[in-house]
Amino acid sequence: MIRIAALGLALVLPGLAAAHEDIADKYPQSELYNKPVQVIPNVWSAIGATAPPTYENAGHNNNLSFIVTGDGVIVINGGASTKLAAALHEEIKAVTDQPVKLVINENGQGHAMLGNSYWADLGVDILAHADAIHEVEENGDFILQGMQGYNRDRAEGTRVVVPNLSFDDQYTVEMGGLTVEVLHLGPAHGPGDTQVWIPEWDIVIAGDIAFHERMPPIFADTDTDGWIDTFDGPFTDLGATYVIPGHGHPTNMAMIKMGTTDYLRDLRDKIGAHIKEGGDLASAYYVDQSNWAYMDTFEELATKNAGRVFEEMEWE
Repeated sequence: MIRIAALGLALVLPGLAAAHEDIADKYPQSELYNKPVQVIPNVWSAIGATAPPTYENAGHNNNLSFIVTGDGVIVINGGASTKLAAALHEEIKAVTDQPVKLVINENGQGHAMLGNSYWADLGVDILAHADAIHEVEENGDFILQGMQGYNRDRAEGTRVVVPNLSFDDQYTVEMGGLTVEVLHLGPAHGPGDTQVWIPEWDIVIAGDIAFHERMPPIFADTDTDGWIDTFDGPFTDLGATYVIPGHGHPTNMAMIKMGTTDYLRDLRDKIGAHIKEGGDLASAYYVDQSNWAYMDTFEELATKNAGRVFEEMEWE
């Protein structure tokens, strides 16, 4: 069993309070929404808000994690701004005097990569999947403008920095006697989704292939059928005991499966039946997703997800 309870982190079950935009910052003395917690020995994560990015949470609505090896620190996600990256670095320095030697962007979204400028200015290598790098190159300025819109003065000093290291399927890091496998297991939530797997410790920092507290957002170009195949195949085959998802508290595979592929299968089944009955896009938005209303951002995402799955499945 995962030892989250001992850390004061609850496995989230239906019925627990949702994290909405008006929930107060849990760590007001810092740009971080939450102070980092040690999930297992030497693996830490600052758990972001499961609400959308706002000025109040400083864009920290994903998980910013770090691994303390025997010879340096690996950071997963650059953060949504330079100030957020700097705040995470202060927390790392309170844990260890080892230098940060590598930053991994789990995808090309703003909260994964906009803080790259802070780390690059320190001379730290930044690694991302080739598709995520393409996303940064093509849309980075637009993503930055969006962050500046909600973050205002908290965006000061942030600029787009493209990762200097790239990989396609797997990138192995050997550091301080620890082997860390940086993986792209297949199509999932978005371009270049990346998983960080530490076989020796049975933990995967899963990124946005895995959800359980927050409803998975489905983009216009998301391949939900491919996402299910990737999750149920190579991701599940890792056999991880501990899972740090892209959003929400650390948990285990059973919870992640329920919040990710059980949801995706249910939505696809509902939309498939709707199409078979001759239903159109306008009514597809309102297929019954009430079983998933306990998930954070349900109000923001449920109807959008249904419409996007209809548009996907209409041509399958």
